[in-house]
Amino acid sequence: MHRRILAPGVFAAASLLLAIPASAASYSPGAPGIGDPYYPYYGNGGYDVSHYDLRLQYQPATDELAGTATILARTTQDLSSFDLDFLLDVSEVRVNGAQAAFTTSGQHELVITPKTPLAKDTPITVVVRYSGVPSTKSAYGFDTWHRTPDGAVAADEPESAWWWFPSNDHPLDKATYDVSVAVPDGTQVISNGLLQSTSSKLGWTRWNWRQNKPQATYLATLAVGKFDITTSTSEGGVPVVNAYSKDLGDNDGAARASVERTGELVDWLSGYFGPYPFSSAGGYVPDTTTGYALETQTRVYYSPKQFANGSNTSVVVHELAHQWYGDDVSLKGWKDIWINEGFARYAQWLWSEHEGEGTTQELADYVYASHPADDAFWTVKPGDPGPDDQFDIAVYDRGALAVQELRNAVGDDAFFAILKGWPKEHAYGNASVADFEAYAEKVSGKSLGSLFDAWLFEPTRPAAPAFRAAVAPVQPKSWKQIEATNGVH
Repeated sequence: MHRRILAPGVFAAASLLLAIPASAASYSPGAPGIGDPYYPYYGNGGYDVSHYDLRLQYQPATDELAGTATILARTTQDLSSFDLDFLLDVSEVRVNGAQAAFTTSGQHELVITPKTPLAKDTPITVVVRYSGVPSTKSAYGFDTWHRTPDGAVAADEPESAWWWFPSNDHPLDKATYDVSVAVPDGTQVISNGLLQSTSSKLGWTRWNWRQNKPQATYLATLAVGKFDITTSTSEGGVPVVNAYSKDLGDNDGAARASVERTGELVDWLSGYFGPYPFSSAGGYVPDTTTGYALETQTRVYYSPKQFANGSNTSVVVHELAHQWYGDDVSLKGWKDIWINEGFARYAQWLWSEHEGEGTTQELADYVYASHPADDAFWTVKPGDPGPDDQFDIAVYDRGALAVQELRNAVGDDAFFAILKGWPKEHAYGNASVADFEAYAEKVSGKSLGSLFDAWLFEPTRPAAPAFRAAVAPVQPKSWKQIEATNGVH
């Protein structure tokens, strides 16, 4: 038996612990990640955000951004401290009106310790004052803030918020937004939702945008520059706001010929997916050098490169399909990316069929035949591809194949009921691949586990029906336009 020798300070600390009410012992820091295995430090634990109010000022000439974020949230545990995901320089934090201590941790964590601990289920108002030059910041060796000749753009996946506002950066925590940005007169600001007002004072113009439906943080976008802004209303009554950089050069005509069809395409997609779920639709084409497009909610981001070979309505269809599959119903975890990309790709196939340029089955047959059994294409599992293959072409094309196989298995009546019912079933929420499987089985009345396993989760080429395997498919007319969108999200 050994006697433990305790220093006097230990007795004092023990006495102090005994003096703390038992309830206080339950207070603990919120987790620095929301629990996504693909990105362990994305998002945060301990609270749920309901609204972001961002009041900013941006100087395009110097890339200086300053502002105040007011975040409305509710605690989900007894909190002694909590994190926000953020990269810019913070000067002050207040929690429920009282100044809070703060520090940074890891690659992108802002750690906040309120003056008094926060009990579970407490409404909180977090005010963060900050400033910085976003283009000088990076995390994990990359940045997602895109400078342009006349401003900047925030649009990227799976993250972009850290460079311009503090957030709980994971699709599981969706919120509404007010984005108010002052810029020098003559410069425009584009963001999500509807423009509420503009006002000018002392050489600055303030633009006030509102997103009144829940939105994932990576779908929040900000574009500052010199734009030509067009407005219209679709035949179905959806307000459409589009914006084009005034320096798109030779891509200008093709960009407009594509994006200006947004209203028509929203109405067309509504026939498959149900009523459009948001207050507005549209897109913007800034003068960036990136090669991708992104389904930023209600205001799709398009790179000019998407239109380098002429107009491309297929990419517009893809990104608008995401407004239902990805934006309205968002993924629970990043492994569920198939629900976003497989169905957005399939929407392109439906558009091909509509345009008489290849049916969905002809496209499915062509994709299947284009990848022999030993092709690495089949080793990627769209239902859980892993973070390195999250945006692999197999998630798109093999993912769309899975959708076509579902259609063949359940028949058109059940299939289109699933396609339209899914966004209604999980409107403005989150869902997983497993949730979709269960929903498809419920609507169709069929057991579909083996089908989903073969097309989404097995790292091998599924067997094709004999009558299809015996035919050498011809490349559908739409294929090159679809293939040109392989860099989209």
